[in-house]
Amino acid sequence: MPQDTDQGPDREMFELAVAAMDKAYAPYSNFQVGAVVRSASGALYAGCNVENAAYPQGCCAEASAISAMVAAGERRITEVAVIGRGEHLVTPCGGCRQRIREFADDATPIHVCGPEGPRRSLTLGELLPLSFGPGHLDTTTKE
Repeated sequence: MPQDTDQGPDREMFELAVAAMDKAYAPYSNFQVGAVVRSASGALYAGCNVENAAYPQGCCAEASAISAMVAAGERRITEVAVIGRGEHLVTPCGGCRQRIREFADDATPIHVCGPEGPRRSLTLGELLPLSFGPGHLDTTTKE
């Protein structure tokens, strides 16, 4: 699989994503995922997937990272890194794409990584075209 080597998260962001992936609790799928979001202040927030025997009750890595950011009082995502093992791209699921959209915009970079490093960088707009975001709820503006 070709890799975008010109783009990707910085070293610190990548290493935090790897560390989060390694801490994931995935006894049912054995599929560990890590994610890191960078806030507008530049702070990094990591998360991992946490599974549950009642499958719908699990938590995605991206949701964990976003929750950590919000708990710290931040409300804006400027960059995301997601990492998983295997030969396929581990992109955010549909629900997490919408979660990211709540705090980011179409131009926000999403770096998809494997343990060896960045595999591909896309924008949120590429991953979630024609998205519905907070601005759509304000009837006085057009998004």
